[in-house]
Amino acid sequence: MLNICLQQLLLMEQSQNHIYFDEYWRVLKKSSMSNVPETQEAFVPADKIDYAEGSVVSKTIIKKPSGNITLFAFDKGEGLAEHSSPHEAVVQLLDGNAEIAIGGTIHNLQSGQSIILPANIPHSIKANDRLK
Repeated sequence: MLNICLQQLLLMEQSQNHIYFDEYWRVLKKSSMSNVPETQEAFVPADKIDYAEGSVVSKTIIKKPSGNITLFAFDKGEGLAEHSSPHEAVVQLLDGNAEIAIGGTIHNLQSGQSIILPANIPHSIKANDRLK
């Protein structure tokens, strides 16, 4: 939803219809983006995303051509299937513990730990407990 909203905002901005853009932005901030931090606003990442039973929840905080910042909340036993990316990624556990496989090597991480996922190397994540 956030990605669609950002695309709509960009189209509205490009049309230079600033009256409608300003109104749309005001309404959008009150609704779907109300839990996305504003630029220069201090926030606690774990408070910006909630768990959902039996699911993986993701929330994009920043999406730019240069890279994305996305928060995830995994219910116990949920995960992301093995995949790769052309970019490096940093995983930081805010809560819980996870099994992270990188190129076939298993890494068990606890809350507070981080790991760098190298570009173009298959990786997967499994939540051993609820995980953010």
